[in-house]
Amino acid sequence: MMYRNLRIALPLAALLAAALTGCAPSVEKKTTAAPTADGAKKKIVVGFAQVGAESGWRTANTQSIRSEAEKRGIDLRFADAQQKQENQIKAIRTFIAQGVDVIMFSPVVEPGWEPVLQEAKKAGIPVILADRAVKVSDESLYVTFIGSDFVEEGRRAAEWMAKKMNGKAVIAELQGTPGSAPAIDRKRGFEEEMKKYPGMKIVISQTGDFTRAKGKEVMEAFLKSPEGAGINALYAHNDDMALGAIQAIEAAGKKPGTDITIVSVDGVKGAFEAMVVGKLNCTVECNPLLGPTLFDAAEAVAAGKTVPKRIVTKEGVYDQTQAKGLIADRKY
Repeated sequence: MMYRNLRIALPLAALLAAALTGCAPSVEKKTTAAPTADGAKKKIVVGFAQVGAESGWRTANTQSIRSEAEKRGIDLRFADAQQKQENQIKAIRTFIAQGVDVIMFSPVVEPGWEPVLQEAKKAGIPVILADRAVKVSDESLYVTFIGSDFVEEGRRAAEWMAKKMNGKAVIAELQGTPGSAPAIDRKRGFEEEMKKYPGMKIVISQTGDFTRAKGKEVMEAFLKSPEGAGINALYAHNDDMALGAIQAIEAAGKKPGTDITIVSVDGVKGAFEAMVVGKLNCTVECNPLLGPTLFDAAEAVAAGKTVPKRIVTKEGVYDQTQAKGLIADRKY
């Protein structure tokens, strides 16, 4: 099945128009101009707690957020959590103490956020979830979640693999960070779609923590395992792990993309480069360029407006047949 490169589905402005109803991390403070005179638009202060810099996708995501904040003159307080939930919680508490207008964060894992989000709610600071969701008993603790449908990404990866492999595959799986929304949902979506194909089986699965180095390390172990000799397909929850796995496959004397069909998720430029030379077969897009959408929402909620509870980004699925013609236009 072929998908078109859709990018983010609808400009958030249109969505908002329809919906409007009325090692602890160091936190950077970006200096902006003083507030304008009464009646003029006031600069807003946004605290953003990022997961870290674990992949090319995350780097592009951070760049999009920083550049959009600068473009709009927003006072951005940015914290890098270095893949640790406790660092994000400390950063959020710092933002609360600073009295920012809006808090945004991309949670490392799904559970464990209720206490700090209760603190933000008590302080009257709206919270926007970026890229990943949280698991809470009270959904009023955040105003909106903006990001991809990770379950659908998993389904698309399995669908493409089933077509490529004629419904028969011995699959190794590189999972993302345990407990994170994309790891949970991409696995779930893939396995749901695989139920249609009894000839497709995941025979070995382990976390590669969304990093290239860990992806290589785990794939090396896969290939040395009893199941390794029979593996003819790999599903990686992100491109960076797939790129690391490609190195391990080559070191083992096999041809990635030929001996082992590889499908991954993200759609970063490195994945397109690997597809052009035949080492990666398919990547399911997960667009990191969320800055404009996030700050449309931040400005709206800071003004007391209501935004949709869930804003889903729309992306495409790309394989080797498309990579060469599209690589020049990749922005991340």
